Amino acid sequence: MAPHPNNSICLGILAHVDAGKTTLSEALLYKTGAIRSLGRVDRGDAFLDTDRQEKDRGITIFSKQAVFDVPRDGGTPLRVQLLDTPGHMDFSAEAERTLSVLDYAILVIAGTDGIQAHTVTLWELLGRYRVPTFIWVNKTDIMRRGKDEVLAELRGHFGDGCVDLTDPGSGTALEEIASLDEAALEEYLAGGTVSDDTVRRLIRRRYLFPVRFGSALKLDGVDGLLAGLGRFAQPKEYPEPFGARVFKIARDAKGERLTWMKITGGRLRVREALPYAAPDGGAVSEKVTALRVYSGAKFETVETAEAGSVVCALGLTKTYAGQGLGIDRGGLAPLLEPVMTYRVQLPPSVDVRTAYPKLVQLAEEDPLLRMEWDPETLEIRVRIMGDVQIEVLERMILDRFGWDVTIDAGRIAYKETIAEPVLGAGHFEPLRHYAEVHLLLEPLPRGSGVVFESAADHDSLAVNWQRLILTNL
Repeated sequence: MAPHPNNSICLGILAHVDAGKTTLSEALLYKTGAIRSLGRVDRGDAFLDTDRQEKDRGITIFSKQAVFDVPRDGGTPLRVQLLDTPGHMDFSAEAERTLSVLDYAILVIAGTDGIQAHTVTLWELLGRYRVPTFIWVNKTDIMRRGKDEVLAELRGHFGDGCVDLTDPGSGTALEEIASLDEAALEEYLAGGTVSDDTVRRLIRRRYLFPVRFGSALKLDGVDGLLAGLGRFAQPKEYPEPFGARVFKIARDAKGERLTWMKITGGRLRVREALPYAAPDGGAVSEKVTALRVYSGAKFETVETAEAGSVVCALGLTKTYAGQGLGIDRGGLAPLLEPVMTYRVQLPPSVDVRTAYPKLVQLAEEDPLLRMEWDPETLEIRVRIMGDVQIEVLERMILDRFGWDVTIDAGRIAYKETIAEPVLGAGHFEPLRHYAEVHLLLEPLPRGSGVVFESAADHDSLAVNWQRLILTNL
């Protein structure tokens, strides 16, 4: 099967809130000529923060797309499809959905704040989805610590693969790169250097995480970051048969349903019938009525989407986030789950039976909202990550449906597990009988479920009594 040529990468930018992620996105777009003037989060004119709530709050809520080109020595420019993701913890599920389609990521860390708890969560997600990662240490213009101290912090959390590649040809950088891989070390000992192909391989395999320092706001170091992307980010080769991965469902200003996907094989054409499985498992075949490539709030329509490209498809009514199409089946279940369940209080004039199907549209766009309707109490409940998401959801419902709802009465909805073995003992004397039970609880690998076993032999305790105990457990 011949590989499909490709000259683009899908690049995500992730960070904890206020690290400067959107500012870096603006800087990359400005430096590559994709935008003519720099927007600012605090002014509400950032190119990728297109939603009114994003402008009002000064945070990214929804993942966005932009496209720019990075020059490469002696070759065709690298086409970068940038996906800007939310940094606030309440919208981290939106960021996680984007990870399934990324070829590379830039993890932004504020040099002033260092590694935050949410930074560690993002790092674990990047590892789970095996996304090669560049690290950008931002706000160095106001950073009081030295670069060596920051590098030591990065390596303490993320390992020795964090290497300062401000000068990739320096002796220190080459030695540190060579120490990450036996083949790289042999190459370095033989010739005193490490080839770009080797560096690309180490990045792709997540052995090497290039670190760059700078200030996105001052445009300091951004040129070097772009040069590193052009030099070391390598486009994938895709198979010829069609495949795609859906990572987002949205609706445009006219209410048209948009299926955001990355083409992972072959190509997708307008007016082409696309067979796929609906959420209930039923077979569906629908025609794609239009394909859009977005850059900020604007888009251009295309007739064909080639492998490697990120597009919005119109005409598909039953697709869902995380779905694989064509040859791209399977995928990982989301790691992040909302921890609170809330009640949606509708205005007296709105009938719950009419409202629920419309609210389910929002759950299509964010599957982790988990809209639930209790037919006995006639209550609609929703699972949410936190208070900021509550405020955003209330505003979305008002803007889209005109209902001034209140979301309240939250209760925690989470699963607990144990971290280490623990032994419990209980004494029971029902109806003049006596029993002593020893119960050992031990953690299992994530996803194993609950397993019950007996360590008592049948001579000490008959098998029927053991089964009774296990049944009650």
